[in-house]
Amino acid sequence: MIAACESTQTVIPKTGSIVPDAVFQLTPTTAVTLDTVLAAAAAGALIYVVYDPLAPNWSIEERLLNKDTYLLSLRAKSFRTGGDGEAIQIVKRRALQLQREKGYAGYRILDYSEGIESSTPLTHRVSEGTIQLVKTQLSPMR
Repeated sequence: MIAACESTQTVIPKTGSIVPDAVFQLTPTTAVTLDTVLAAAAAGALIYVVYDPLAPNWSIEERLLNKDTYLLSLRAKSFRTGGDGEAIQIVKRRALQLQREKGYAGYRILDYSEGIESSTPLTHRVSEGTIQLVKTQLSPMR
């Protein structure tokens, strides 16, 4: 097996590109080289990995404080378009989901805060809310 590997000869050019000199003729006057296509594809892939438009804008960490009280910590992704004012909506939506899952009549938001967390190299919007599930509905407002 080692002999087979040693007998294989791969020629890598010492100068120039290892990409073939292929040209894509788009129109009679417009042509694009394979190098340009590959560079654009690599740039697009990098942008997609960093930005990821399909990922949720917020990540949520949930911690049970006691049998009916939860701490919800939210953190926005680094690169997003909009979504800055939606943190309270996410806290309320998760509180409503917990209320229904656990069979409670309602919930109260005990504490809520928003801010910006400075970290290297980027900053992140953060939000934190403490909710309490209640057995009886105390007021129609949440």
